[in-house]
Amino acid sequence: MKSLTEHWSAVAVAFTVTTVVNSLFWHWFVIADRYHIFLYNHLGAAPFDERTRSRYWMSGLVASGLALLGYSLFNWLVGRIAGMGYRHYRPPSWRRVWLVCALPLGIIIPLITSTQNWPTLPLPLAFTCAAVALLGLAFALMPGALIARQPGKFLGLAMVGPGLIPAFLLLRVVELPGLGLVSIPLAYTAAIGGTLVGAGWLVGGACVLRRWFRQSLRWQEILVSGICWSYLILPLVHHLLLTPPAYRYISLSQNFFAVHPGVQLLCWGTAIALAVIATRLSEACSHSSSETH
Repeated sequence: MKSLTEHWSAVAVAFTVTTVVNSLFWHWFVIADRYHIFLYNHLGAAPFDERTRSRYWMSGLVASGLALLGYSLFNWLVGRIAGMGYRHYRPPSWRRVWLVCALPLGIIIPLITSTQNWPTLPLPLAFTCAAVALLGLAFALMPGALIARQPGKFLGLAMVGPGLIPAFLLLRVVELPGLGLVSIPLAYTAAIGGTLVGAGWLVGGACVLRRWFRQSLRWQEILVSGICWSYLILPLVHHLLLTPPAYRYISLSQNFFAVHPGVQLLCWGTAIALAVIATRLSEACSHSSSETH
């Protein structure tokens, strides 16, 4: 009986999430003016040049960012309401919800993008949009159970997670001199300086949470928080708040991802290393505090 209840709970959540994400794609690709959403003709951009193609699949991350905020808020509210009645709310497994979402999103997003409006997307690009949306949605669903049952820990992770933003998004500027965009000293100063500042915030926050609030954070949790901030929340913020009201366009991928695969791997590897280091140092802070007392 319990398993059946969890199943239908996952179906209900998945239905809501799928409806929202598909509605966003319908709006962007069918109803809205594509010259505004995807900036056709901006600086000579064509519907299928490299910059515009990246805007299409970046829409999946923007949609996932909205899903992250909405689902997190829902779980927080339900968790608090359940707590007032001395009950425990347990959201469905994010994996189960994601699996239920996968088929309809994997079919409907390509159908929308490859058959509606003009120009229609070629199938490989249409399925790329769906794949990116599903990947982003996996991270959007992960924090749901945590905010419902441990809102304090969720808040702590939300506070330390931005420490990984420079590693994910700023370290990649080391490739800009090769593209003729900035000087080498400026690029390396921004990349290294920003990453060190982020690392300081990350390690300091993790140590404070461990020593004074007795919150033990795993490096995987810190990494997910950093990913959600960098690749889900910030693209959504860019779309909603950092664009002109008449041109709520979707960012191109170069604002969030490196052009060269090697540089992108450097960013991801650095972020993982910082998450692990922050966890180890916070444990050391906790041990030193225990020995002192």
